[in-house]
Amino acid sequence: MQIGRWNHQSAGASGGPARPSHSGGHSKYSKNPQRGGFRSARPYGRPQRSFVPKRRGGFGSFGETEAEIQKFMNKTVVTTEEPVFVPEHKFSDFDIGEHLKKNVMAKKYESPTPIQDKIIPHVLLGQDVVGLAETGTGKTAAFLIPLIDKVMKQKGERILIMAPTRELAVQIEKELAGFARGLGFRGMVAVGGANIGPQISQLKHSPAFVIGTPGRLKDLMERKSLNLSGFGTVVLDEADRMLDMGFIDDMRMILSKMRKERHTLFFSATMGKDIQKLIGDFLDHPVVISVKRRDTPSSVDQDVVRIPRGKDKFEVLADMLKNREFSRVLVFGRTKYGVEKLAKALSRLHIHAESIHGNKTQGARQRALEAFKSGRVSALVATDVAARGLDIPAVSHVINYDLPSTYEDYIHRIGRTGRAALKGKALTFVQDR
Repeated sequence: MQIGRWNHQSAGASGGPARPSHSGGHSKYSKNPQRGGFRSARPYGRPQRSFVPKRRGGFGSFGETEAEIQKFMNKTVVTTEEPVFVPEHKFSDFDIGEHLKKNVMAKKYESPTPIQDKIIPHVLLGQDVVGLAETGTGKTAAFLIPLIDKVMKQKGERILIMAPTRELAVQIEKELAGFARGLGFRGMVAVGGANIGPQISQLKHSPAFVIGTPGRLKDLMERKSLNLSGFGTVVLDEADRMLDMGFIDDMRMILSKMRKERHTLFFSATMGKDIQKLIGDFLDHPVVISVKRRDTPSSVDQDVVRIPRGKDKFEVLADMLKNREFSRVLVFGRTKYGVEKLAKALSRLHIHAESIHGNKTQGARQRALEAFKSGRVSALVATDVAARGLDIPAVSHVINYDLPSTYEDYIHRIGRTGRAALKGKALTFVQDR
C-alpha cells in the first residue's frame, strides 16, 4: 500500500467504494492525485479547508470551519533540490589525536556535515561558539570530537554538557563512549528519573565529561556532590528547549557557579530574545554558526489524514499500523496519560507498541527505546518532551495522533523521520467536526 494524500473512507461510507490509489488497487486510504505540492486530503465532495499554525503559541483547533489546513501543509513544501554541500575539510584534516581520528573513522564518519565542518575548527581554537542547528544535523559530533581532543591534550580538563531531556543526555553519552573508546577517560550521565546514589558515586571519580539535565545537576550541586569550579568547558545543547521547559533559572544558576574564564558552546534551533540574553550574559564574543535547514527537509512527505465525523481515529491508527508499510512508526500524543493509554490500547490489539513519557522511569524509557530501535516494537508512542532530540534510525512514519502545541513542535516531530538520506512520511490526524 502506498501513502499519499490521505482520505480515510470505508467502502460504501459515502455511497460507493473507496477510490483507488495511484497504484491501481483499492484502499480505504486513498491518494488525492494533485500536482504542484502537497494537498490536504479530504472526503470527496467536501469543501477543502486549510489551517495556518502560529509560529509561537497554540495551533488552535483543527476541524473548525475557518481552519486552513491547506496552508499548514504547504507552508513547508520543498519544490527545489537542496544544493549539494561540499565540505572544506576532511576529518583527517582536523588537528586531533590519531587515536581519536581512528575512532571517528570506525564510526563510518567519512566527511563532515555542514555544522561539523564549520564548528570543529573554532572549538579546537578554544573559541566560544553559538551553533544554530536542529537535531539530525550532526551537532553532537561537532562538539564531542574537538572536546574529546581537548581532554586528551589538557590534563585535568573537565566538560559539563547540559541537555533538556534524559533521552538526549543518554544519547550524547553513548556517542561519547564510541568516540572515546580506548582513550582512558570516562563520562557519566546525571539525569532525573534514575537513582541518584550511583550518580553521586560516579562523581567521586571525577569523570572528564558530566552530561545531565539542569534539574538533576542542580540537585547534585545542592548536595555538594558536584563542584563546578573545576570545569573549564560547558555545552548547552538544545538551549531553546531547556528554556521552553522552564529551566532558565537552573541554567543561570549552574553557569554562575562555573569559573568566568571558561569555554562555552551554545546550541539552539531558534534565536529568541531569551536566548540572545543568555548568550550575551554568559558567552565571550562567540562565533555564530548557522546551518539551519529549511523548515522541513525535502525527504519528509507530509500529508493530512481526514477522519470523517463519527469515525474513531483510534480505529484508523490501528488499521494503519497493521499494514507492513508502517514498519517503524513514531506516534505523538499530547499528554503523558494519553500516550500511555494509547500504547496499551494498541498492545491489546496485538500491535507491538511501547510508550515514552515523563512519568516513566529512566530504565523503562530506555528499554522502550531499545525495543523500538531493535525492531521488537513497531510503534513508539511519545510526548513531545520525551522524544526531544531522539535519533532513531529508519523511522518510516511519524503520526501526529494529537496535534502539536506549536509550529516548532510540529517541525521537531516530523524531523524524526526522513533522516540519514532516507525518505520518510509524516501524517497528521484531523477529525472532522
